[in-house]
Amino acid sequence: MRSLVCSLLLAAAPLASVFALGIRIVDQDAEATARGDAFAATADNPSAIYYNPAGITQLDGVHVTLGTYMIYLKDHFSPAGGGPSVDNTDTLQPAPQFYCTYQPSKNFPITFGLGVYAPFGFGIQYPDNTPFRSLATEAQLVYATVNPVAAWKICDQLSIAMGLTVNYGDVTLRRGIFTQGDQFRFRGNGDAIGFNAGVMFQPVKWVSFGVTYRSATSIIFEGHTETRVLPFAALGNDTVVHLPRENARVGIPFPQEVTFGISLRPAKDWNLEFDLDWTDWDCLKTVQLTQQSGKLFLPFNWNSSFMWETGLTHNFAYGLRGSVGYIYSENSVPAASFNPIVPDSNRHIFSVGVGQDIKQFSWDVAYQLAYGPDRTISNGNPADGTYRFLSHALSLTVGYHF
Repeated sequence: MRSLVCSLLLAAAPLASVFALGIRIVDQDAEATARGDAFAATADNPSAIYYNPAGITQLDGVHVTLGTYMIYLKDHFSPAGGGPSVDNTDTLQPAPQFYCTYQPSKNFPITFGLGVYAPFGFGIQYPDNTPFRSLATEAQLVYATVNPVAAWKICDQLSIAMGLTVNYGDVTLRRGIFTQGDQFRFRGNGDAIGFNAGVMFQPVKWVSFGVTYRSATSIIFEGHTETRVLPFAALGNDTVVHLPRENARVGIPFPQEVTFGISLRPAKDWNLEFDLDWTDWDCLKTVQLTQQSGKLFLPFNWNSSFMWETGLTHNFAYGLRGSVGYIYSENSVPAASFNPIVPDSNRHIFSVGVGQDIKQFSWDVAYQLAYGPDRTISNGNPADGTYRFLSHALSLTVGYHF
């Protein structure tokens, strides 16, 4: 029984359901989110630690910000063969951020910073009676980064920066086996070290360029698998049998990222920025899950993807500002590798926000709407059908300068 259950569970590669461009969290500050995250060439608040660490040389003294990004997502599935449609279980998922920068004096060329944020993260769950329960029913990824950085202002026009990223991940994956009530579950955690770097160049006052890089990392998630079966369900007996836990581990690569931005400031109170953001998901091809009972090789075959980000900000009286933004995000998961646990697709993302600087204090709030047009999958398995994605997000940031 144990050998049969394990082979049926792992043959469909449950881990492949989790990783796609959709798990990146590029929204790390409310002001940047309002601008469609087109911020690499502006980067003039402490969240520059994430968007472009070279930008923190624009900040004097000590700056501290605290914020959160909260997303509510809905994935709608219509089966290919007809029957009732399925929506994921409602959840509101928060991702907190903390940033602090310190410049010892205006004449000192080095600025230091520390960021704590979640560059990846995702959570989705479907009802246990979903038609594709044998592929996946739940995925939860918690990913946290501690990121100290140092930036050097070489001259008034040029700054460079580099930082260390200390990363921790925790993943939970669950899927059904034969019938409602049974399940296979993996839970594991691990850590990895990486780095980020940035360059900011402003040849004239009305234009600036920004480039930022985040290194690839690989986390070995170590934990265990649990299997729960109903061996006599066909006879009307719903007795649950829990098979012994197995120690398990899987190594997952997380991609390198490159962002290039250009900020245009034709007038004092206007800032228009265009960014191109690349994520190297080509790194995720085949990974190996190791249990006590053996090894499984899991094919992913993801594709690298781009995001085109555009943002516009206008400054008003009394320190107020208003921003709008748009992102076009390419799909990372080819149809042959599609799994409904991450319903990745081409996405259109719209945002709007307001903020204000009041003496030493600042605040920003942004709203974001993401829409994924219908995507039809036909792979000859229970996940065949049409998927439609919609999400709403709210971002809040408060700051203090002294």
